[in-house]
Parts: sequence; C-alpha cells; structure tokens
Amino acid sequence: MSSNPVAETVSSLMPRAKEELTALVAFKSVADFDQFPRSESVGAANWIAAALRAEGFQDVDLLDTPDGTQSVYGYLPGPEGARTVLLYAHYDVQPPLDEAGWVTPPFELTERDGRWYGRGAADCKGGVLMHLLALRALKANGGVPVHVKFIAEGSEEQGTGGLERYAEQHPELLAADTVVIGDAGNFRAGLPTVTSTLRGMTLVRVKVDTLEGNLHSGQFGGAAPDALAALIRVLDSLRAEDGSTTVDGLAADSAWEGLAYDEEQFRRDARVLDGVELIGSGAVADRIWARPAVTVLGIDCPPVVGATPSVQASARALISLRVPPGVDAAEATKLLQTHLETRTPWGARVAVEQIGQGQAFRADTGSPAYQAMADAMAVAYPGQEMQYAGQGGSIPLCNTLAALYPRAEILLIGLSEPEAQIHAVNESVSPEELERLSVAEALFLRNYAAS
Repeated sequence: MSSNPVAETVSSLMPRAKEELTALVAFKSVADFDQFPRSESVGAANWIAAALRAEGFQDVDLLDTPDGTQSVYGYLPGPEGARTVLLYAHYDVQPPLDEAGWVTPPFELTERDGRWYGRGAADCKGGVLMHLLALRALKANGGVPVHVKFIAEGSEEQGTGGLERYAEQHPELLAADTVVIGDAGNFRAGLPTVTSTLRGMTLVRVKVDTLEGNLHSGQFGGAAPDALAALIRVLDSLRAEDGSTTVDGLAADSAWEGLAYDEEQFRRDARVLDGVELIGSGAVADRIWARPAVTVLGIDCPPVVGATPSVQASARALISLRVPPGVDAAEATKLLQTHLETRTPWGARVAVEQIGQGQAFRADTGSPAYQAMADAMAVAYPGQEMQYAGQGGSIPLCNTLAALYPRAEILLIGLSEPEAQIHAVNESVSPEELERLSVAEALFLRNYAAS
C-alpha cells in the first residue's frame, strides 16, 4: 500500500484491532436463545456500545428490537453542514456448527498462516472493527469530515427482521445521505469490490403427514404411505436433472452482466471435491447472482443410529429459496408454497409455514458515493480498479433503508471474501483485507465529504 498518513495510522492500529477483535469474537453471540445464552449477545452489544462511547459517540443506546434482540446505535457529530453517513455491521454470528471440525476453538481468535480464525471474524465482527479503524484514522488526521451514525445489528443471521421493523417504526433514526454496509466482501482477497446486487430470500418449513403413527415396515411397508419418502420426492422436484432450481412459475434464466466468475476459481473457492460436478447451467455468475437457488437446510427424520424398521408417519424440512433482483420475494414465497403443495405425492397432507423473508437489492452504481469509493479503493489497493459484483446472500435491511430513504446511496463492502469461509467451520479474516478496507473506508468518507 502506498504510504499516506491515513494508511500509516491504520497500520499502527492493527495490533490494537487484533486485541479488540479477540475480545469481540469471544462472545458467543448467536441470536438463537434456545441454543446460546442471551447474556452472550448482551455482552457483545455492551462491548460495542463502550467502544462507541470511547470514540466520542453521542446518544449511544441499545435498541430493543421487535424480535427480542438488541441493536447498538451511536451518533458522532461532524462539521456543521456536513453530510451524514450511516455505518452498518452486525455482531450476531452463525452457530459454530461442528466444533470438532474447527482446527482451533471457534470463539477464540487464533492467528494461523497469516489469517485470524474465529466465528464472526469476517462476518461481521470484523466489520465493526473496520468501521472503528476508519474513524480512528480520520480522527488522527484532521478529523471525521461527516456526521456518522453507527448501527450494529443483533440478529442479522437469524433473518427475524428486528432492526428492519425498528427502523420502520423510527424512520428518522437511521436517515442518512449515504449508507456503508460493512457486511459484504471482495470478489477475492486483494481485489477491491463493491457488491451492487443481493439476492432476496424466503425461508419455509414444510411438514408432510401420511399416517396416525409409525408402522412396522415389514407388516405394512409397500402399501402404507411413507411420509419421509413423500417429502424426499417433493424436495427432489425443486431441482432439474442438472441441479438447476425449478419452482413452478419462477423464472430461472436471467444472466449476470458484470464481473465474470471463472468456473475453476469457483470450484476452488467452494472447495468442491474432485470429480464432483457443479450444478445448474449458464455462467457461474448467472447461477449465484442472477437466478433463484433452492437449498434444503435441514430435515427432521430418524437418525441412522438408533433407527427402527418403521414406515414414517411424519417428516419435516426447512427450505431456503434465494431470489435475484427483479423477483418479488413475497411472490416467490407463494410460488414455492404452491409448488410444494401440488407436488406432494399420494395425497399426503402437507403444511407450509413461512419462517423468514427478505427482498433482493440492486444499488445505483452511478451515484457520487460510488465514485468516491472507487477513488478511495484505488489508493488502498494500488494498481487495482474497483469491481462490481453480486452476492448470493441476503441483507434484508438494505431494502428497508432504500424504501425509507430513497435518496440515500447504499454501498456494500466488507471482509467476507471467499477464503473467509463465512458460515462454515474455520471462518477467518485476512488482516491485510481489514487494514486495506479500513483505509479505503476512511478515504471514502474524506472523498465523499469533499464531493
């Protein structure tokens, strides 16, 4: 990175950032309080609130959102007449999954092979540190030239919509000229990228019932309708032979216009086993950014160990459907529900329950804020031009903010590049990415204030 005062300041702050990220990662802040203590999330929220107060933020508060979680808010005033920028991150994290699969404990930040490992290191506790580093660098080099609102969500990973509903009930709170969402990531480490689209999503639970109770498979198997077999058949109907998503009535042929994703690179990023084919058709970018994608997240059925020779009377599954920009998530939910109901075989009883939903998002990349970010990233990543990419994941808050503040510019950056392996075991963050993106954000705020 070419030498400049902001970059030098961020570099000097990195040891402190590692200590702080270590402290923040240590909180088991999974916003599923049936699995993890609420006190862990409260502890993480209080840590962030204290960090904001230490940086001079005013009106720091823990907002009780309608889903029973807390989001952390603070306001840092800038020069009179300056623009207002909202900085977003979330402190809740995904469960660690199989802890035995982690090389080091998931809630202990551990340095290994030049990366920092721990649940939430990249998604998105590292985003909290990115924002703090950018602001500290500006304070040390002439001051923060904009008004800053800071919001750290407490339930983004659960998709329960607490912060969206709170923002709708208090529309003045998060109003800003520009929003920087620190929950995305570069296309690959070292390539500066702004995420310009997000797929929306719907989450449903489907339950199939066929019998009043389980039956002996020897006595009744062959004629008694098996609920688990019926569920497997209806789940299979959601995919074509090549693995493409096939929900009746839902278009699945859109093309991505923008950064290409090399198929071999994708195989490496996704860690696809040798000899296993990718699913779907078209370019990789089409499949993951521009088309719907269904995933069976879980099935309730007897485990192999301890299973008895029984015809199953009931079975359930949790299904996620990602939808691209241009597709209404509510309409996609209706199509998915109808598909599941009509494709369930043998007259089995089927019930579909919606669990969560979020709309897709498309940014206005021609806005002044995008030019200010492009200029900033050119300094933070010398010799690299800022790229535009899509993201298969969903951040429902983006659409809420776009609806509440239609004139606001929304940019998505962050630390979740492919090597970070977010949501998987052994999640990690690149300290080099944290440093460069913190520099980029600081320079963006300076450029934007002057534009």
